[in-house]
Amino acid sequence: MIKISKSEYQDILKYSARALPYEACGLVGGRIEGQDRIVEKVYNLTNVDHSQYHFSIDPQEQFEAIRDLRMRGMVPLGCWHSHPDTPAVPSKEDERLAYDTFASYLIMSLNEPETPVLSSYRLDERMVEKNTTHDHRQRRNEAGGSIMVREEIQFEQNVSCFKCYSRN
Repeated sequence: MIKISKSEYQDILKYSARALPYEACGLVGGRIEGQDRIVEKVYNLTNVDHSQYHFSIDPQEQFEAIRDLRMRGMVPLGCWHSHPDTPAVPSKEDERLAYDTFASYLIMSLNEPETPVLSSYRLDERMVEKNTTHDHRQRRNEAGGSIMVREEIQFEQNVSCFKCYSRN
């Protein structure tokens, strides 16, 4: 399970709203307690692709964020990005680019502005091991479906709505 506070959730939400119509992106870091991943820091980074359907994190910013995490005694937990007008589920592009079985992949959907959705996914290690080809972009399970599985998120109560942060 991944745990995220109201302030960290709102940080992702606000940054995603400001980036519209493009995808926003970043990293999350914190600590691990047993099976729980506790997000203590959100890094909002530049999407150098400036695209509505794809993101690439600025490599220098990513390096600086990882260095900052380590200086704070935290570990990288994964990355996050927004979907401006699609649900909070991994796209084919998200699946194609996912490679780290340790990482949480968080997606903030702004598809329905009144009710934003944050979800998290992890690679299903069993499917990756069983179905990995030399070309990681072709990994799929036998049924042709996703190799990513939903990860439970525990939110602090009373997370706010997107409407509060929209540019309109």
